[in-house]
Amino acid sequence: MIRIAQSALLSRHRFHWPEALFWLAAVAVYFLFPQYLAIATTVLIVALFAVSYNLAIGFAGILTLGHGLFFGIGAYCAGWIALLGWTEAVSGALASGIIAALVAGALGPFLLRLTGLPLIMVTLGVSVIVYEAANKASWLTGGDDGLTGFTMSPLLGAFRWSVFGDTKYFYALGWLFVLFYAVKRIVASPFGVSLQGIRENALRMRLIGTSTLRHLVIAYSLSAGVAGVAGALSAQSNAFVGLGVLGLDMTIDGLVIVVLGGIGTLYGALIGAPVYMLVKHFAQQWNPFYWMFVVGALLIVVVRFGRGGLLGMAQAGLAWLIRR
Repeated sequence: MIRIAQSALLSRHRFHWPEALFWLAAVAVYFLFPQYLAIATTVLIVALFAVSYNLAIGFAGILTLGHGLFFGIGAYCAGWIALLGWTEAVSGALASGIIAALVAGALGPFLLRLTGLPLIMVTLGVSVIVYEAANKASWLTGGDDGLTGFTMSPLLGAFRWSVFGDTKYFYALGWLFVLFYAVKRIVASPFGVSLQGIRENALRMRLIGTSTLRHLVIAYSLSAGVAGVAGALSAQSNAFVGLGVLGLDMTIDGLVIVVLGGIGTLYGALIGAPVYMLVKHFAQQWNPFYWMFVVGALLIVVVRFGRGGLLGMAQAGLAWLIRR
């Protein structure tokens, strides 16, 4: 029975041909909407951050409101790595992700002993403390003016960072594909099944001999590493790092995307990110003061009428059409 349940969980995350439609659509955006590559690159970066958040909250059940901290750490690390003279983008982003993962690995054994509301409040408090410290340490972060003055070398030595945004777009898309595939392999492994077991019933997993804290710290570090890479992509693409990367808004955006797309589903973050970012963009253009009402109404409708977010609604609609 255990083997049958494990096999069902593993097969759920195997590759299916409809998944290729998302990546084909992402490539098609480059040819169909070349004038919107800047916002499309931002969507890809936010989607990568949402994938990392989904790994923590959706699969491991780590209820945190401080995940944007690791996005900010990755962004500032990428900026400083470039300022210190290492302007190669791929290795700079990888190093930034590793640093963010190490920070999470140091915090995890202390934070993840908590659960529920205490964990939410402590992670929120840590994030706010780091934000205020970064605001005061203007010599390190640039304060309100942000971190500037760095440029990146041509990507892979051949592709320049042009104002048209084509290099930035495919750079972000490449990172999203690689890390999404890595996360897919993680959640489809026995380790990923253990994480989902801890999410459902941590006490029962401890009773059968699973080291729940160690599993959670590893998952927390991996998700922080992916978030750090996303932050590095933001810094490298914009050649600027502002205090907003450490703000609560980044975490809230990631949480809304995960819930909107479908929490605990791999493609939920990829579907939720473009929907949320586009609705937010056009709602802000419609009314810069009350745009959150539009996003809130969308979120209420999806949560109320769609089990599993937008992805669950799409699957339910497809199943209904097949039955008809």
